[in-house]
Amino acid sequence: MSLGAAILSLLASAAAQPPTEAQPQETQQAPETTPEDVLLPGRRRPNREQRELEPPVTQTNPGAIRAPPPEAFPTDQIPVPDRWRLIESLGLVRERWFDPYNQNTLKGDRPLKTPNFIGLKGHDWFFSLSAVSDTVIEPRTFPIPVGVQTTQRPGSNDVFGKNDSLLLAQTFILGASLFKGSTAFKPPHIEYKLTLAFNANYAKVHERRILFVQPTKGTSRFDDFVGVQEAFIDYHLRDVSTRYDFDSIRVGIQPLQLDFRGFLFNDQQLAVRLFGNRDNNRFQYNLIGIWRLEKDTNSGLNDVTQSPRKDWVLHANVYHQDFPFIGFTSQVSLTWNANRERGDVEVDKNGFPVRPALIGNLRARNYDIIYLGYNADGHIGRLNLTASAYGAFGWDRNNIFTDRTAKVRSFFLAAEPSYDVNWMRFRASLLYASGDKHPFDNKETGFDAIFENPVFAGADTSYWIRQSIPFAGGGRAVSINGRNGILNSIRSSKEQGQSNFNNPGTILLGAGADFDILPQLRLSTNVNHLWFANTSILQALRNEGSIPKDIGWDVSAALIYRPKFTQNLVFRASGAVLRPGAGFRDLFANSDHDKRYVSVLLNAILSY
Repeated sequence: MSLGAAILSLLASAAAQPPTEAQPQETQQAPETTPEDVLLPGRRRPNREQRELEPPVTQTNPGAIRAPPPEAFPTDQIPVPDRWRLIESLGLVRERWFDPYNQNTLKGDRPLKTPNFIGLKGHDWFFSLSAVSDTVIEPRTFPIPVGVQTTQRPGSNDVFGKNDSLLLAQTFILGASLFKGSTAFKPPHIEYKLTLAFNANYAKVHERRILFVQPTKGTSRFDDFVGVQEAFIDYHLRDVSTRYDFDSIRVGIQPLQLDFRGFLFNDQQLAVRLFGNRDNNRFQYNLIGIWRLEKDTNSGLNDVTQSPRKDWVLHANVYHQDFPFIGFTSQVSLTWNANRERGDVEVDKNGFPVRPALIGNLRARNYDIIYLGYNADGHIGRLNLTASAYGAFGWDRNNIFTDRTAKVRSFFLAAEPSYDVNWMRFRASLLYASGDKHPFDNKETGFDAIFENPVFAGADTSYWIRQSIPFAGGGRAVSINGRNGILNSIRSSKEQGQSNFNNPGTILLGAGADFDILPQLRLSTNVNHLWFANTSILQALRNEGSIPKDIGWDVSAALIYRPKFTQNLVFRASGAVLRPGAGFRDLFANSDHDKRYVSVLLNAILSY
């Protein structure tokens, strides 16, 4: 063999055998499992890590989107049946039907699990139950006229008697709503709602023929009533943008507030409402037709056992957010009130005539009134502002002084600016409602609303807004102003009476301040000065040559306590004093010769 062939043979032999250091180490075999190593159910081995798998998650709501396969999730996440039951799946909360603060199916926080048992189609049906207890204790004083035929105190022949009275009222409100669709960021597809209210009230005065027209019925009254306050269907017609701008229609008894503060109409009435929004909710619109229901006299609740009134309201409005300033919302509105109750005679539950009102020629009326309105609410920089302006135009078919048709031309202005300084808010209130200057012409210039319930100048904390002052000597069973109203409209009542544009008008200038003393406790104070805009109507009705305009000073304060920082428990104690001006003293007096009138309101609201 040659030398070259020998070298090639050695290289081939070396390449066929791997190096010694590259030889793998001998693999160790796992020890055999002994019976002691087998874990019994529920047992753990000490000092040994034990890996446990999460329990399987099953889908409990049919029709939901199937969860992605496990490999689609990170190892530290697991799918849950639906987003509404997420916190319960994590063990953070357990549902209790009586708990109004945490997630609760009875509050509409999560959908019903098995809606098909009541015939509902589809999924994502929610149920919301609400319950409210409203308790009122209200001692007050106001001018109380002595009955014409008799008096409670023999020998008394004064025009006005003892002025103190007491009102107790308890209202329970139970509401239920069934709706389809998540409402977190879009309107529901359809909603059914029913709300009933039960009211029991007790009133006591010291003069006869105040609570009842019959003097034999005494000076105290207990009454109760059940009213239907909401009963409507809300149907979502369509979405018009990817941001859920929409059109919807609502039919039935429903809450309606035609402006920001309730100056023109604020009530729960039978109506058809077409509403929606545009441009990412910058524009909202409403088209509303209202057929007014009769009211129960003593509770003010809707009485569906009687035929609706011949009183209709057609209303259209448009809201524009951030106009003309950022953070400021403007509304323009057109409202037509068509009343056809000229041939009706309506007597209230206590026996007093309410239509026609016992004032002037004592005849019921037909009228058509168009209200043109502009309302605004929001802030301009740090200045908060609410403003309202209305013009009333139309025809009254029977002027209470002339029996002839009269044209209506009146107007209304109100504004409430406020400014926040830390935990304090300072407010100013200004209001002017025109009054009629010439009772016996064919033009009525006194402004009146349809059904006012204003949140303004202290609202029902104010004496003048809370109390109704009888207009003795110029009419029977009529009041200068209405309960929970600010206008001096001289009508039988806002619940059952007709609007009256032969009135003296109203002027109010006021100031107030709110103090958030604690997160749970607020002190609200108000000082208002009121006048009649014109007293010509009062002079004609009272046959007096001159009546001053000054009504007087209205001073009030309220403490509002919310122990849970929410609206579920609200307790309020308020007091108000009216110091009469020359005009009020000219119209009214009392046998106690009091120089001021007082109102105390204790109110407790418990909500679920």
